[in-house]
Amino acid sequence: MKKLLLGNEAVARGLYEAGCRVVSSYPGTPSTEVTEFASKYDEIFSEWAPNEKVAMEVAFGASVAGARSFCAMKHVGLNVAADPLFTASYTGVNAGMVILVADDPGMHSSQNEQDSRHYAMGAKVMMLEPSDSAECLDYTKRAFELSEKFDTPVIIRETTRVAHSRSTAELADRVDNGLKEYIKNPQKYVMVPANAKGKHVVVEQRILDQIAYCETEAVENGLNKVEYNSKKIGVIASGICYQYAKEALGENASYLKLGCIYPLPVELIKNFASECETVYVLEELDDYIETHCRKNGIDVIGKDAFTLQGEYSQSLIAKVILGEEKDTLKTDVNIVPRPPVLCAGCPHRGLFYALKQLKVTVSGDIGCYTLGASQPLGMIDTVLCMGASVSGLHGRNLADPANAKKSVAVIGDSTFIHSGVTGLINIAYNATDSVVIILDNSITGMTGHQQNPTTGYNIKGEPAAAVSLEKLAEAVGIKNVIVVDPYNLEETKNGIQTALDADGPAVVISRRPCALLKTVKHNPPLKVNKDKCKSCKMCMKIGCPAISMKDGKAQIDFTQCLGCNVCSQLCKFGAIE
Repeated sequence: MKKLLLGNEAVARGLYEAGCRVVSSYPGTPSTEVTEFASKYDEIFSEWAPNEKVAMEVAFGASVAGARSFCAMKHVGLNVAADPLFTASYTGVNAGMVILVADDPGMHSSQNEQDSRHYAMGAKVMMLEPSDSAECLDYTKRAFELSEKFDTPVIIRETTRVAHSRSTAELADRVDNGLKEYIKNPQKYVMVPANAKGKHVVVEQRILDQIAYCETEAVENGLNKVEYNSKKIGVIASGICYQYAKEALGENASYLKLGCIYPLPVELIKNFASECETVYVLEELDDYIETHCRKNGIDVIGKDAFTLQGEYSQSLIAKVILGEEKDTLKTDVNIVPRPPVLCAGCPHRGLFYALKQLKVTVSGDIGCYTLGASQPLGMIDTVLCMGASVSGLHGRNLADPANAKKSVAVIGDSTFIHSGVTGLINIAYNATDSVVIILDNSITGMTGHQQNPTTGYNIKGEPAAAVSLEKLAEAVGIKNVIVVDPYNLEETKNGIQTALDADGPAVVISRRPCALLKTVKHNPPLKVNKDKCKSCKMCMKIGCPAISMKDGKAQIDFTQCLGCNVCSQLCKFGAIE
């Protein structure tokens, strides 16, 4: 049976059909939906882990115990999981272990344009790259087979366009391989130096075996495939770039589609290039395939004609290679730009307004609340990576202790559990006068309302153990813990000031559920009494998308307003009712 599937949905289906038993992930766009869809299959144990490192270690443990296992993450999440990845390459697996990483060319929802293909090369781990939903399903099943064939974890690399586009895929029944026997083998699984030295030899031989596979079997089974049309132009591509090239060039070019992008074949590429007059390498982000070609003496055109930044498109490829301008759909409607903003009723808005009144420097983190950097709030100074707000604040206060009471860190509840806890331990242990504000909105908001260890529910919505942020802060040595409601501006401002005035480190928990949660009951929408409105625009200073000015008076869009009353606390004339 064929079905129209999202790329991530197809990966989840592949997990089901391959007999995967354990899935552990941390949500991160554009990878999140894989685990959400996998959780719908009762045959698969699925979970949200506190972070990607934990998720990969869970998958490794399940693999060693004999269960096919999987973990998913976005590209920056692979940075967090790099430690177990590099050593799992040495140990190998028992049952198949597959890792999905979703890169984000164009940075639709990310802080950088990282190319995860380098991780495959660095860790010496096989990597496959599907180009549509059918291949997402097929390659997932193949990845488990290759993992067990070569005794290695296998990475599947997606990009945003493949993860979040739909195409048809052929569904099949689940094949349950059962639980493989675990045989005690310290020489294989215990990576002390004496064992690891011998395993490195095995890894290098494994790569040679995989290259041979990519030259022969991978061609026979269609994982790597050659399509000859006109030989004036040859295109080497993988993933979404293959789809772009096919649409832009059609039969004006021949194609070498690489489904396995680590390790890369040599003779296959040489033979293809020798058949074509001019060969282009089409790859988003880094010159990964191009460098491999040049290293092996293959003359190709790559980044000297194409960009290292952002996404490619059919139009770009046709323009560069054929010199043609492709027709695109256009409109003469002037659409007003809509930059992302905190939602109407967002609890973070009151918190950032209070920080603005206190005129502090804010060390920020990754989450919805990163939008607090935007005007008119403009209250985040730095954002680096998950958890960096806490550690960064400590560093700032070590460098400039005189201004420690003029700086704070903000971090969401899920991000705090992900990688903020160790930073807070460092603050308590090394005793800087640092104030950490945990924005507890009772959910993982930015990636689409996933549960986390603080919410009291697991991935299936079942009751689960919930971390008490207050007790956790106290347990690591924070004596000053204050809880505030960010809908109450005065309470929030006073709570933060109390923390800043306290001796030693402090934690402020800004607690109010995300306004978009289905379980949250809202107050009736507010309205502006135009007779009382003095057009002072104080209500505009919080940047709520429900508030605007019309005919010189403030107005509130009742379809957006959730009655949080933050704006009414700013109006000195009682015009907001």
